[in-house]
This record gives sequence, structure tokens and C-alpha cells, in this order.
Amino acid sequence: MNLQKIFLSFFGSGYAPKAPGTIGTLASMPLGLLILYYMGEKSLFTITFVITVIGILEVNKYENSSGSHDDSWIVIDETAGVWLTMVITYQGFITHPTTTMAILAVTLSFFSFRLFDIWKPSTIGWIDRNLKGGLGVMLDDTLAGIAAGLLNLLIIKGVIEALY
Repeated sequence: MNLQKIFLSFFGSGYAPKAPGTIGTLASMPLGLLILYYMGEKSLFTITFVITVIGILEVNKYENSSGSHDDSWIVIDETAGVWLTMVITYQGFITHPTTTMAILAVTLSFFSFRLFDIWKPSTIGWIDRNLKGGLGVMLDDTLAGIAAGLLNLLIIKGVIEALY
């Protein structure tokens, strides 16, 4: 496996025989959590931005050489999407940083991101169907990550109001 495939498959997680998007999302979360915990949300956002840009370029290179679009083993888009969800969700529980809120935030980040990534409502679906190349592959997951993060903020706000 070459470096490009290691990157695009997020260290091979995209080669899971079933549900590579879900496995790629799950595989991405521990590293995202480590970055968030030790380096903060600004660093995770910056790293997410960088891997998104690199992802666009590398997907373009791969698709130009292979002739295929958005192969199922390419999960770097899920990495960027769930990390963006985590950055946004973090803002919701930072005022009440308890273990319970952290577990809720992580759980919500996974499930809400997968919901929007699979469902692909509105603009997310349009981008997935109509925008080709690396931009299309990365942008639908970026928007899914933003939508998931915003949903999580609403849920966490409701939980905080109910508890505090």
C-alpha cells in the first residue's frame, strides 16, 4: 500500500470488508480526541482544514489515474467530517466539561455525523451527486460534519438546560 492509499484510507481503515465509512469514522475518532484533548479545538480545526485540502488534492490525483470516483475505501472525507463535528460539538459542552458531557459529545459526534453522511439531505446530497473530483468527495462530508455539529449544539444546549 502506498502513502497515498494509506492517507486516503485513513491508515487502511477504509479497507474494512463491511461499512468502510462507519469503520473509517470510528477509526478517526480516537486520534481526533487525542488532538482535541492535548492540543485543543483550534488545533483540531486547523488539522482538519489541512487534511481536507490535502484530501481534495490527493483524491483528484487518485481519480485522474484510476478513472473512478469516490471509491468506498476512501474515508479521509469521513475523518475530516467527524473531526469537524467534534470541533463544533466541543463548543457546546465546554461550559460544563464533565465526563458525562464528554461522553455525550463523543457519542453524538459519531451518530449525528453518520446520520448526515448517510442521509445526505439537501445541499449535502446535491454535492454528493453532482460535484465530481476531490472537492465533491470532501465537501459533502464537510457539510455533513457542520450539520451534525450544529445539531449536537442544540441537543447539548437542551441537556445542559435540563441538568443545570
